[in-house]
Amino acid sequence: MALFRLRAARLKDNAVCAVDSTSRSAYGSSLADIKWGKNKEGISLPQTSEVVVYSLELTDLRHAGFPNVALLTDRGYESIQNLERYILNGQKMVMCVKVGQSFVLKHILEYGDFAGAPEQMSIDLDTKVFYKQYDIDYRVNGNGETVHKADKFKLNIYFDPMKRGSDITNLSAEIEMQRRALQEMKDNRYPLDDDATIKRLYKWFTIDYNPQNRLIKDFSLNEKKVSNARRTSGFYAIATLGMDMTAMQTWELYGLRDEQEKYFQQMKSQLGFDRQRNWSEEGKTGRLLILFVGLILSSYVRHIWKSTDLHQQFSSTLEVLDEMRSIRCVEHTGKAKHITPFVGAQIDIANAFGFKIPDGCAPKYTSRKKDAPHRGRPAKPKTSELEH
Repeated sequence: MALFRLRAARLKDNAVCAVDSTSRSAYGSSLADIKWGKNKEGISLPQTSEVVVYSLELTDLRHAGFPNVALLTDRGYESIQNLERYILNGQKMVMCVKVGQSFVLKHILEYGDFAGAPEQMSIDLDTKVFYKQYDIDYRVNGNGETVHKADKFKLNIYFDPMKRGSDITNLSAEIEMQRRALQEMKDNRYPLDDDATIKRLYKWFTIDYNPQNRLIKDFSLNEKKVSNARRTSGFYAIATLGMDMTAMQTWELYGLRDEQEKYFQQMKSQLGFDRQRNWSEEGKTGRLLILFVGLILSSYVRHIWKSTDLHQQFSSTLEVLDEMRSIRCVEHTGKAKHITPFVGAQIDIANAFGFKIPDGCAPKYTSRKKDAPHRGRPAKPKTSELEH
């Protein structure tokens, strides 16, 4: 908590706090928060949901000393319940919302049929993305008869013509694959899976089946659902609350979530924390602290790499670390420690990070250019001391 308070003191005005979580497969089975589920790895292990300081609950953030910073969330946290909680607490937020939500779909349907892009939208010349911002009047019932009006609730709708073409192509392919699978099951009298699996695998069709033996009687395309999917293809929607930003400022801010995903990638690859390798609550707490500190150090290395000339010499932070890996501190009993010399790009890395090269480890001498060979015994190499 003391560390969180120190971090909160560094926040500036208009700070935005990103919110996200990830899952890690676990080997131990005695952890309190362990559960079975499906993750991107698809391996048969229980998992835990990992959260860091930026994904705590609102009350936890405030108890940790954080001011009322704006929260930035993806569609995984988008719900009417969360939205109304933000409004009641006066919480600023930037939230990606599903285009199928009623208050978003309503505006998309107003565009009607169009060729290329809706005439009601403007285009951003840098990103080639069409956009339009709406002021939304949204009210939430509080305790008793009180009604809370959302403060500066804005809906930003974006349209990408290139994505629209890709979405419609993928939609047609999905419909055809599901149709063939259902027809094969009907012809061969294969029983259906449970209702949750049917809804997930054959979402574009309405299926009539015998509940006793779960055999398909008939199936038909859900025309309304498909029509809405085609209509919303190529559209994005981001809502903001309590913030004065244009549509494209919101777009640029939300794009910073890419950095957040890179931190998760660092955690699971570079830092080797892709698995939960502990069997007790104490072990998990200790490893999470090490992971948190490791992410701070790893993020600092990445910052120096991006903000200096190192990114021109090395393609990634891993290459920076690999370059320094050959340096050794040699210890012999009864003798002073000996650190191997810093050479080549290792000197550039030390300078970029502001590290002082240990005494005796910087190269002091270099050979002069050799003359053409002469007959007889070769002369001893001539050296000159470098200037500091």
